[in-house]
Amino acid sequence: MTARAETSKVDWRRRLLAARRALPAPVRAARAEALTRHAVALAAGTGGPVCAYLPVGAEPGTPALVEALRDAGHEVLLPVVPATPGALGWARFEGVDALAAGPLGLREPTGPRLDPTAVTSAGLVLVPALAADRDGGRLGRGGGYYDRTLPLVAAGTPQVAVVNDDELVDRLPVEPHDQRVTHALLPDAGLVALGNSW
Repeated sequence: MTARAETSKVDWRRRLLAARRALPAPVRAARAEALTRHAVALAAGTGGPVCAYLPVGAEPGTPALVEALRDAGHEVLLPVVPATPGALGWARFEGVDALAAGPLGLREPTGPRLDPTAVTSAGLVLVPALAADRDGGRLGRGGGYYDRTLPLVAAGTPQVAVVNDDELVDRLPVEPHDQRVTHALLPDAGLVALGNSW
């Protein structure tokens, strides 16, 4: 990655994180409820497990989203951060009472661990992001875990960045190793197909 691209990503991350922190709690809650409705509707048309995640800090959504997916009858897999940087492992979500603190401020299921290839069986992959662009570019936190994981997803499986409506932008700084997503899920607009969709 070039120094200029890295600086640009750092600037983007700083601005996006500040904007998320500035959102009033009622606005954040209303957006989370909308994202939950959209995610459940989207998952209804897919087969296989749903690979999702639990939001951290001011990320859009709440644990209610994964609970709603499970309550709708879906098997929900949550990421497990590996001991060394690599593709994410997975574990079945059995409820918020069956979670423990994991690395990077995440909460992870306490049940049996599945290796990274578990994502190949997913019918839907919900991906955390700070922003997405119209061509499917995704800006994450910079750890590269999803860039190592998304290449394992089966062709034709929706890879959906969950972001606020104003976080879907025309263009982000994207490097060759950055994995693109097929869709964005937005509180107001719902599911939006991106340039990388099939």
